[in-house]
Amino acid sequence: MELYNGLLTRRSVRKYENRPVDKELITSILKAAMYAPSANNTQPWHFLVSRDKEIFKGFLESHPHSKMLMEAEWGILVLRNRDLQYTQGYGTTDCSAATQNILLAAHALGLGACWIGTYPRENRMAYLKEAFDLPDHLEAFAMVSIGWPASEPVQPNRFNENRIIWK
Repeated sequence: MELYNGLLTRRSVRKYENRPVDKELITSILKAAMYAPSANNTQPWHFLVSRDKEIFKGFLESHPHSKMLMEAEWGILVLRNRDLQYTQGYGTTDCSAATQNILLAAHALGLGACWIGTYPRENRMAYLKEAFDLPDHLEAFAMVSIGWPASEPVQPNRFNENRIIWK
């Protein structure tokens, strides 16, 4: 897929086919995530890849808009390593860039993905930390559902010239 077209056509996918996604595709997605920019090239991320529907079901209690995980083939939890971030606050932007790369790589490979907000909601972060038994230096930043899209997402026109300031 041509990059510019991929940027314009990527959409959040919340409905998935019941079809396996090979680990090789997930590895390719994670490779793209690790090529995201980060402050001072600290790369303060880790990735936890799971199919644990019981943990996903429990996550629904703290995040009612995470139902797509129950249909998804995989969930990728983006983790922020507090010990590796350049300085406080930069880990958030760095992990955001890595999460965006996950979404774009999944789209480029024909998969669907949805960024499921976790940070800064303490209850969501705490649930995932406990459920996955994460060490103290790793914080749950974002969950991303991954699977084969059940349908073609609508492509709205999001360009809004009124949001541009020319000086």
